[in-house]
Amino acid sequence: MKTLLLTGGAGFIGSNFVRQTLKLGGFRIINLDKLTYAGNLESLASVMDNPNHIFVQGSIGDRVLVKQLLLKYQPDIVVNMAAESHVDRSIDGPSDFIYTNIVGTFELLEAVRAYWHQLVDIEKKAFRFLQISTDEVYGSLGPEGLFTEENPYAPNSPYSASKAASDHLVRSYHHTYGLPVLTTNCSNNYGPYQFPEKLIPLMISNALAGKALPVYGDGQNVRDWLYVEDHCMAIHCVLEQGRPGEVYNIGGNNEKTNLSLVHSICNILDELCPKKDGSSYCKQITHVQDRPGHDRRYAIDAGKIKRETGWIPSETFETGLRKTIHWYLENEAWYRRVLDGSYRGERLGLSASLTLGG
Repeated sequence: MKTLLLTGGAGFIGSNFVRQTLKLGGFRIINLDKLTYAGNLESLASVMDNPNHIFVQGSIGDRVLVKQLLLKYQPDIVVNMAAESHVDRSIDGPSDFIYTNIVGTFELLEAVRAYWHQLVDIEKKAFRFLQISTDEVYGSLGPEGLFTEENPYAPNSPYSASKAASDHLVRSYHHTYGLPVLTTNCSNNYGPYQFPEKLIPLMISNALAGKALPVYGDGQNVRDWLYVEDHCMAIHCVLEQGRPGEVYNIGGNNEKTNLSLVHSICNILDELCPKKDGSSYCKQITHVQDRPGHDRRYAIDAGKIKRETGWIPSETFETGLRKTIHWYLENEAWYRRVLDGSYRGERLGLSASLTLGG
């Protein structure tokens, strides 16, 4: 049985990864999460009693704690998912993104480097550090083309800039110290247990509550959508077959404009949970002021991971979206409790217009 230290494992992707990994078997997971607003132990309720899942509340920026966990549990793998991840929040308050995503990753790398250095040669060779990143580090695409692993980084938000910086740190620890690292850049994830500030769960919860469905600008911004369980399987493929020092892009091959996505959500809700007055949820769509610096298009070329590991997504966008909406309809109590916290569905990310002293 391998031991895996996972950071950020109470978040959306992390909690899905924990459940899937324990179901696959063969792993003991040490789950380190700070439990900020997007971390939710309810997302891990089904595995909290599993003897192969050990939850520890704490920060990747706490080098002493991380060192203690490394020495105590002797992991074979470290997967870094801990991050502040919402672009709008990074516009309102970039400092948290700098401290968590850059400084936190540095502290984690330093602790891991010291631990890895004292391993025997065969353990050193087998060890892996996987950095989970985003396609947003590449910036914005024009109407044609796809992001490949060779694209230069060109981040346009404090969030993507902080992730780009942490990716560069990870790369440097491979080339300078020999640490066997891997990096994955994924497209937009969706699925169960996603915090409802993100587009798909926000539209679902707002639609069911009879609220406006806010679409930024003209709604023609394009994203590539990846079902979260497909992403988690891709992570396992990279851990098993990826080459140290390499980057792997993970995408769903599902390019959609934001407006067409919201229409798809409404159409499925019209079918699964029709409104009493017979009207369509599409009537709740409202166009609002665009996000500052809003990237126009992201799209991933996932050819490298397919060639080297055989991974391809198992869900189409249609099947994945339907599964996701079914889950939210059946788990309304979960997202209602999340919304009882600090986030109320309010518009974030408009503070770029603030003046000095404003």
